[in-house]
Amino acid sequence: MDWTEDNDLDEFDRYVMNDIPIRLIRISDMKFVGRNDVRKHFQSSLPKWAVDYPSVHVKYAILSHRWLDEMEPTYGEIEAGTAVGPGYDKLLKFCEKARQYGMEFAWADTCCIDKSSSTELDESIRSMFRWYSNSAICMVHLAQSETIEHIIDDEWIKRGWTLQELLAPDEIKFFNKHWIPMSGDRNDKSIRRTKIMKTLSRATGIPHDDLCAFRPGTTKVDKRMTWAARRKTTRVEDVAYSLMGIFDVSLQIAYGEGGDRAFCKLIEAIMQTGDASVLNWKGRAAKHHTSCAIPRSPQSFVGHGNAEFDGVRPEMTMTNLGLRMPLVILPLKLRSGVSIRHGTFHLTLGCLFCPTIDIQIDTHDCNFLSYQYALGIVNYSLINHGSFEVPGIQGKSLGFILFRQADHDLCLPVRIRVCKPKFTDFVGLNLVSPPEKRFTKWKLVDGVGVVQVDFPNMRSQSVFLVDHEYMRTVYL
Repeated sequence: MDWTEDNDLDEFDRYVMNDIPIRLIRISDMKFVGRNDVRKHFQSSLPKWAVDYPSVHVKYAILSHRWLDEMEPTYGEIEAGTAVGPGYDKLLKFCEKARQYGMEFAWADTCCIDKSSSTELDESIRSMFRWYSNSAICMVHLAQSETIEHIIDDEWIKRGWTLQELLAPDEIKFFNKHWIPMSGDRNDKSIRRTKIMKTLSRATGIPHDDLCAFRPGTTKVDKRMTWAARRKTTRVEDVAYSLMGIFDVSLQIAYGEGGDRAFCKLIEAIMQTGDASVLNWKGRAAKHHTSCAIPRSPQSFVGHGNAEFDGVRPEMTMTNLGLRMPLVILPLKLRSGVSIRHGTFHLTLGCLFCPTIDIQIDTHDCNFLSYQYALGIVNYSLINHGSFEVPGIQGKSLGFILFRQADHDLCLPVRIRVCKPKFTDFVGLNLVSPPEKRFTKWKLVDGVGVVQVDFPNMRSQSVFLVDHEYMRTVYL
């Protein structure tokens, strides 16, 4: 490679040493090779144009499959050359198909990770989405399917980790239980609405465009979470870990911490990006140590409202007091005519700010009559108004239903000893009378989620200004 200088290979070296699996299987002899060996192999035939596009030149096949209950080949068995059984036969079939695609290297999750190394396991789980994304071809073995129609009932559709294995690769090929291709296309992830893509969309609930050209990130969190809602994982923490790549966030891997804690960490990481769609869920909150704004699982997003959060990125900070959010708080009043349905109270709340607006909610809390209610608007904007900023509310607003109650403990008289300071000690200090009534902090009404309020005589994108006194920072 006479044309190559050291600085020319920087991007190539960085890619190989960081963005492909830690080790691959060399198909010719079924031996492991490390990243450095892979780098040397591809560098020897590296064309000049590929220096800046290493992912096009560094090619490997990757396997997506449902693990057998036993007899999957392990890292130690492949290393020692002692692997046998149905799992190893599957690995050999995969490598055979990969060779037909012109691949010299392959990767499978059953044996290419040394799971005795916690450091390697941690890196592998964090990097898994990227490894699938960078593969030249992802081969899917559907062990319970013979035809395309069988895909809907295949166990592969129902597992947690296979969601990212479906979304991440640019090229994917499906094989049935007999390793027969399920279509005549070289790449089944076609922009054409083929039979197999229509079936996959129907089976997974994922729109065709996302199946063909998925891009990770924290957008449309509420919709993307529903794709994982019916999927299962063997380890409860994997519900969260298997979604890291899809939302492009990173978590510390800690098996044994429990599924609830792991999922709370995932939601907190997503919240740091500020996308409001992560708030669009219903049902019971997770057992979080400070916040009631964290959902329990992907199932919490099933049945969410059709609120549109495009471009809505409110300030969200997790603190030891809860999720800190500045909101525009508009008072609500409980209307008369409360009805009871199967033990649930059906309430109608009226907006004091706009008397023509009614908001319907259901609650199981029998103390609802003693609460003060409010609408906490999320998608407001701050607009310069003279020398200061005031909130601007859209004609189509999104917000939470909040409640609080009088804190009777705070209202009780307390006997204290008062020291009378000299008047000169408080020069310039203005004293005010204590409030007649004190309230607890605002809380979310359980099970309601985000509601949409359409202010009358306002177009959805129009904005009207309200006084800054309606702005409040709440801890949910």
